[in-house]
Amino acid sequence: QVQLVESGGGLVQAGGSLRLSCVASGSIFSVIGRGWYRQAPGKRRELVAAIISGGSTNYADSVKGRFTISRDYVKNTVDLQMNSLKPEDTAVYYCTFWGRNDYWGQGTQVTVSS
Repeated sequence: QVQLVESGGGLVQAGGSLRLSCVASGSIFSVIGRGWYRQAPGKRRELVAAIISGGSTNYADSVKGRFTISRDYVKNTVDLQMNSLKPEDTAVYYCTFWGRNDYWGQGTQVTVSS
């Protein structure tokens, strides 16, 4: 059974940094991409960053230049380095692997205080 587990969320002041990590356990085959989504209260879930199997990355305009996504094939992880955090980055962050099937983590809360 595949399981994605996120870690690294928490409370940080505006301008600070956090690093989110997501590790996948179980047998995942034919992964095309990995990424991070977020959902703030009362808002739709939105893509934050994605990395495709060839190494291409994609970022939401609101996080470009501040967030960096990375992956480790051996450890089966996807990380999100978040710098210069803003209060509007406050949300529950979810990691996802997709390909033949889609897998999601349970989410980790990120709260940025002003």
